Amino acid sequence: MTFNFEEELKKLPKEPGVYIMRDHKDTILYVGKAVNLHNRVRSYFRENIGRGPMIDKMVSLIARFEYIVTDSELEALVLENNLIKENSPKYNTLLKDDKTYPYIKVTVGEEYPRILFSRTMKKDKSKYFGPYTSAGAVKDTIELLNKLYCLRTCNRILPRDMGLERPCLNYHIKQCMAPCQGYIGKEQYREQVNQALEFLNGNYNRILKDLEAKMNSAAEALDFEAAAGFRDLYNSVKQVAQKQKITDSVGEDKDIIALYRDENEAVVQVFFVRDGRLIGREHYYMTHVSENKAEILENFVKQFYAGTPFIPRELMLQYEIGDGPLIEKWLTERKGGRVYIRVPKIGSKEKLVELAAQNARHILEQDRERLKREEGRTIGAVKEIAGILGLPHIERMEAFDISNINGFENVGSMIVFEKGKPKPSDYRKFRIKTVSGPDDYACMREVLTRRFRHGMEESRELEEKELDQEYGSFTKFPDLLMMDGGRGQVNIALSVLDELRINIPVCGMVKDDNHRTRGLYFNNVELPIDTHSEGFKLITRVQDEAHRFAIEYHRSLRSKAQVRSVLDDIPGVGPARRKALMRHFKSIEEIKAASVEELSSIPQLNARSAEEIYRFFRKKEEK
Repeated sequence: MTFNFEEELKKLPKEPGVYIMRDHKDTILYVGKAVNLHNRVRSYFRENIGRGPMIDKMVSLIARFEYIVTDSELEALVLENNLIKENSPKYNTLLKDDKTYPYIKVTVGEEYPRILFSRTMKKDKSKYFGPYTSAGAVKDTIELLNKLYCLRTCNRILPRDMGLERPCLNYHIKQCMAPCQGYIGKEQYREQVNQALEFLNGNYNRILKDLEAKMNSAAEALDFEAAAGFRDLYNSVKQVAQKQKITDSVGEDKDIIALYRDENEAVVQVFFVRDGRLIGREHYYMTHVSENKAEILENFVKQFYAGTPFIPRELMLQYEIGDGPLIEKWLTERKGGRVYIRVPKIGSKEKLVELAAQNARHILEQDRERLKREEGRTIGAVKEIAGILGLPHIERMEAFDISNINGFENVGSMIVFEKGKPKPSDYRKFRIKTVSGPDDYACMREVLTRRFRHGMEESRELEEKELDQEYGSFTKFPDLLMMDGGRGQVNIALSVLDELRINIPVCGMVKDDNHRTRGLYFNNVELPIDTHSEGFKLITRVQDEAHRFAIEYHRSLRSKAQVRSVLDDIPGVGPARRKALMRHFKSIEEIKAASVEELSSIPQLNARSAEEIYRFFRKKEEK
């Protein structure tokens, strides 16, 4: 049924909701929210009003749209987030990273609380501190707290399990007070936990004073071993305290968010401030970015805070965002307390936002250099190969190889590189059907014929069904065929292509006497290549990958053949009877020599199957 845009646009309600744009394959292109679905969706189908090339491209691909009406704009916002996260539409600005950061969890809901490492924050009566950017730092802090306050680390359910087992090693090395044995009361243990909570809240002075007093007291009593232990703990706490950089005297939780963008993507930098202290920072990549920086920032805020369990009291942003009041309301509901979104203009807060933006720019520039190097290894190498061969453009390369052992289990492999990178989803295996014996040329002819014939047939079938060519497994033809070998393999490929009337350039990857890549054979000439160039390295990778893929397929077939038994050919003998025979007789020779009576004595065999086995081996001997 054809989608009638004019009719469907007329049906759009003037209510809030979410709209979904789909292409001819029913793939979701874009998900958006609207206060008024009627006005918002219709705007996409007006004449070009300066939406930008990416949106114009998206609109040209829309085959149909659908919508979901909601009670409010806030509901639409939540639903939009969920649909984007679930479907990752191509034309939505997407948060690439979906990282889960560690928290310190204090199980205050338990009678004898523990301090644990956690990747999630749940509503389970526990107290959570974080998020932290370093899992290692979290584990070090937990270890320090358990050591400082002698808290339990076991999973025993107390007081139910009290006294059931002996105290663990931590008790004997004086790092646990053994509440599992009742050696410490509930109130006294809770006091230790409260001190640990003070530590996590950033109150170090009391702890430092307490440790210093204990260290001095132990030294005066000439207990130098204990004094040294308190000294080490004192230094550890001091070190942790010094790691916390004060950024705000108010002592509130806030996230400072800024971005830097280039033509294709953006980096968003987030500074995490907890209890007035900068505890860490993290950056996130955004793809399919628009030119509007405020829009990118808005998309980040919606996607990031839809997934993170902790929402701070304040978000300090680089730009004003369009849905600021609505997002404030949404975050307030999620947090269960008031959340503010602010854009600082002056003072220290504005400088922190500026610092976050500088960090984002630095990260993106660094990444650009990395991508440039990566591009040199991939796209740059492909351009180099195209230049050597005198071809205007190469994007997709296909390489073929044959594998066998003296003609046993002949197989062929086809591997694909696009833009200089392997594309395993397009790799194909061929089990040779028409060639017996070690004839690589004949095998290659069969493989190439099957590959391109199949592609042509698929293409015709898709045209008849009025479907896109992308639906086919073999319909996409390469810009260059790369054969594992020289003149002989190239000529086979050219003759197959000529028979099928297909025009594709073919080159051979020539090896030297030591089986190392030497150059390319093209148009009856061997072309030398600089062995230090990226183009040469790419050719070597293609050749090695084709060989690896063929060898692996051949090895898998060979191993299957080797586990096959002569017993598989006997009618009525399945896996269970085969196992029973081998357990009883230990070898094929013993089974061959067995009488019908001996065979019938096996519980899994009846008289008929025993007779069948006996006759099978006698027939083989007669032959």
